[in-house]
Amino acid sequence: MPACRRKWRADLLDRALNYLALGKKARLIELGEEPVGASARANHARLVVVAADASDHTWRRAKSFVAGTDQQCIRAPYDKAQMGLAVGRTELALAAFTDAAMALAFLKALPAPEQYSAAAESLEKRSQRLQQRKIEAKASQRNKRFGKNRSPKK
Repeated sequence: MPACRRKWRADLLDRALNYLALGKKARLIELGEEPVGASARANHARLVVVAADASDHTWRRAKSFVAGTDQQCIRAPYDKAQMGLAVGRTELALAAFTDAAMALAFLKALPAPEQYSAAAESLEKRSQRLQQRKIEAKASQRNKRFGKNRSPKK
């Protein structure tokens, strides 16, 4: 088996890279500098991921996208080729998760998750808030349909 094929399979076995691929399929991730910048400026990005071998200019730009907000920015332990391979491109330097739960799962799947503990803590809080809002919205819809003190007929 060729060496490049073995490397490709080893990369796909990495759970964090699988979250990148899953995020792309579920449309919960923005890929590339322009879409990431637009998403971050609109405050939709939850986690901006920069490849390890991305230039310093790209890193500074990603940091400026999230400056002054509660959005997180990390430098992933993967190079541009590995990240690109996970999402079906040749190279990928910047990606932004727009879903807090998916971003948290990505962070926890990284090889050294304790290195990103501050970002994980922030995403954990945001994920819990979003989950609580979903529960409250469901209860509100139920109250609109059946009244606050009545339970639905079974």
